[in-house]
Amino acid sequence: MVPECSTRAALDLNTREDMKMADVKRLGYCVDGIWKESKSTNYLPITDSNTGEVIAETPMCTEAEVTEAIESAHAAFGPWASKPVQKRTEVLFTWRPMLLEKMEEIATLVSTELGKNLDEARGEVVKIIEAIDVAVGAPMFMKGESLMNVATGHDTVSYREPLGVFAGIAPFNFPAMIPFGWMLPLCIACGNTFVLKAANPVPLTSHLLLDMLYEAGLPKGVVNMVTAEKEQAEVLLKHPAVRGVSFVGTTPVGKHIYSIAAAHGKRVQAQTQAKNHGLVLKDASLERSARGIINSTFGCAGMRCMALPVICVENEVADEFVALMKKFAQERVMGAAYDTKTELGPVVSAAHQQSVMHWIDKGVEEGADLILDGRGVVVPGFEGGHFVGPTIFDNVTPEMSCGWEEAFGPVLFIKRVKDFEEGLALMNHSQFANGSCIFTESGYYSREFARRTHAGMVGINVGIPVPVSFFPFAGHKDSFFGDNHVLGKDGVQFFTETKCVTTRWFTEADKKQKQISTWDGTVNR
Repeated sequence: MVPECSTRAALDLNTREDMKMADVKRLGYCVDGIWKESKSTNYLPITDSNTGEVIAETPMCTEAEVTEAIESAHAAFGPWASKPVQKRTEVLFTWRPMLLEKMEEIATLVSTELGKNLDEARGEVVKIIEAIDVAVGAPMFMKGESLMNVATGHDTVSYREPLGVFAGIAPFNFPAMIPFGWMLPLCIACGNTFVLKAANPVPLTSHLLLDMLYEAGLPKGVVNMVTAEKEQAEVLLKHPAVRGVSFVGTTPVGKHIYSIAAAHGKRVQAQTQAKNHGLVLKDASLERSARGIINSTFGCAGMRCMALPVICVENEVADEFVALMKKFAQERVMGAAYDTKTELGPVVSAAHQQSVMHWIDKGVEEGADLILDGRGVVVPGFEGGHFVGPTIFDNVTPEMSCGWEEAFGPVLFIKRVKDFEEGLALMNHSQFANGSCIFTESGYYSREFARRTHAGMVGINVGIPVPVSFFPFAGHKDSFFGDNHVLGKDGVQFFTETKCVTTRWFTEADKKQKQISTWDGTVNR
């Protein structure tokens, strides 16, 4: 049985109807605040994920065009970094209400090119605003430290200063929140400039948001944008003007970016894959936990690195839990992402749809019990859409690869365990450690779990334990490569470097001093 499917939405906005009626739009790349036509002969089609229709084409920019974007940002860095920090944050203050005003337009665009339902897409805008609210605190968090008389007559002051050009390499699954929330606000508030390599399948949202940012008063060249294939994008990892790289995507690509960029002297933060596990104990509030897990697993069609695709459940309550999960999954309303009734929209592309189907086939092949099959779902009126229905596997065992590798779709894998210790050991066996969570009424097991789980973001009766933006997004193990995570104090440290200034003013006696110590001012005696 598949979930209920909604009918075609009647949109209040003109955005989608305009895209349907117009010819396929050929996009450009942005340098100095101007959209330019690429000289590339290679363009990638952008589809409406709900229909499969091609709505735009984006260029795979040439190496020269990527270099042009970097050099523009490099030229803009000096004047931008020299502006008082309040002047830099003024742009973000101006941008913030524009985002609220255009929230529905942005959300509809996300729902169209990605497939995230409207409520989830609005959430992306809310998370950008949350990140802005942190970044506009730059006058406070960029303050350094000072101490008088660190040695006799010597005072030391430390400053946090911007570095230069940063590159952001964004994933397809959060086309608004990640580049324009996680990466950009702190970067430019701290005085750096930014080159965005937008995700090739979903550049339309980035076009709109960047246009709005320039309308808010951003000086030319402070943020530039390209879309490109691997070979051309690699310029961002090697160009001497780029001082750091922020990446979100798969673990193999993250490892490659980390190794290449670091070898070229750049700082890197690479947020990568996950296969987050949750643990349901027998004392959990079972129905409430199951309802939360449904959202954690199937929200955003499972296309998020903090999704909850694996649940370890104690044997004593496993049958009841599985029955609840199947019941609630079947109640999910599937349909076009821009229909207000839709709870589960499509995945991003036909290729990604096939990738998710592969992992469902793999689970069947490996012997897991398929208790809800989301293959072959058709939404009336949207037969060409990239839909995968909610899928649940039970009795997934440790030797099955489907229980360890990321499917990145609306698929839940249930592993039955005898107790807390077996569940925790199984979870910690994963190579990934983005998030983990436990559902229990026990304070003892909650504390033990928080202390001993390998994950960097931990939920106690919270299925998606992503912290708000004044804390870091703190993945561990093969879910992160680098030293400083995105957001929070980590983000400030990533986008700044420390300069210490030690000062001494000579007294008349000092001026007459004939013998100066080798350790003058650096050793207090």
